[in-house]
Amino acid sequence: MSTKTALSAATVAGAVATALAGMAYAAPLTEGEVKAAMDAGMEKCYGVALAGQNDCAAGPGTTCQGTSTVDYQGNSWKFVDGGTCASMEVPDGRNGSMEPLDRDLPS
Repeated sequence: MSTKTALSAATVAGAVATALAGMAYAAPLTEGEVKAAMDAGMEKCYGVALAGQNDCAAGPGTTCQGTSTVDYQGNSWKFVDGGTCASMEVPDGRNGSMEPLDRDLPS
């Protein structure tokens, strides 16, 4: 196999691996994963995740993890340490919420 062919094959393999990893990341958390996080003292906190860094629930047209499209999207949540959600500050003097919010939703 020539060097050029080997390099092309490696590039294609890397692209496929990246695509598969991205699809796996966007998959919904399993009930076991959610239960384990909650058992470890974590809580769901809405409106605190940066775009693409949510753990789940990013509204209509999304699949789950990493699918929020707006920073601090109110209908997406991220796991945070228990008891810290309501005190987490985001820009403009706002805080996280234990319930979905109607703010910063994608247009």
